[in-house]
Amino acid sequence: MGDDRQSRQATFGHDGSVEAETPPDAVGTNDFGEQKASNETDGGYSRYAVSSLLQKAVRRSDEEVAAWAAWELARSGYAWNLWDRLTLYIVEDLQAGDTVALTIERYETLATERWEPDSWKGRLCAIHAALAAARAQSTREAANADAYFSTVAEERAAAFERGESPHVTFPAGDLEVGGTYDLIFDGHTGEGSKLGRDTRFFKLHGARVGPEGESELSANWQRLSMVLDSIDYTETEINHAISPVDPDAKWDEPDFEA
Repeated sequence: MGDDRQSRQATFGHDGSVEAETPPDAVGTNDFGEQKASNETDGGYSRYAVSSLLQKAVRRSDEEVAAWAAWELARSGYAWNLWDRLTLYIVEDLQAGDTVALTIERYETLATERWEPDSWKGRLCAIHAALAAARAQSTREAANADAYFSTVAEERAAAFERGESPHVTFPAGDLEVGGTYDLIFDGHTGEGSKLGRDTRFFKLHGARVGPEGESELSANWQRLSMVLDSIDYTETEINHAISPVDPDAKWDEPDFEA
């Protein structure tokens, strides 16, 4: 085990580059009675390997392995590493909007502010947090989106330098008045103000939601506010304003001025 301890001094970023980090001093002995090396866990593992295992276990929804990895880091004095990584996993590997983020934050607060992170109570918090993460809906959508958009940005810039049209572009294209996303140019933008797109335009087009649509109560409030408004909306316009967006044509809007 001693031969590979030097390699444990480095940790690697997502791009494979070595991150600058001063490893913490080893404290105590491992389970075998040996003096721990820097970044060594009580079980004799590299904390980097255990941390990586924790993330992959969360990503693959392997509850038992995730629980063990969290326990191993917590009991070994690396709770700071555990909670830092779990916080990253929330945004990197879990579905957007998952309430598990609040659950993990609560366990971290209990483990680090109320109790000692490596105590029995602290270890239980670590296990609970890891299990919560592993049981949540796993997805790489945010990381995949970031990588894709970054690649498109590079291609778009390179094509501009060549004086060519890019092979791929951003989902929103060039964002032009009259284009697919014309409705965004309301009174909140310079272009919309110049076109005289005021509250009426916003109510009819910019404020629509979907495809679930407004709740019955919210739709009723919107209808009544438009009926009582000084602007003279037609029944067709009011019905359109409170109707849900078409899931197959989210940006399509009728021209009521035509």
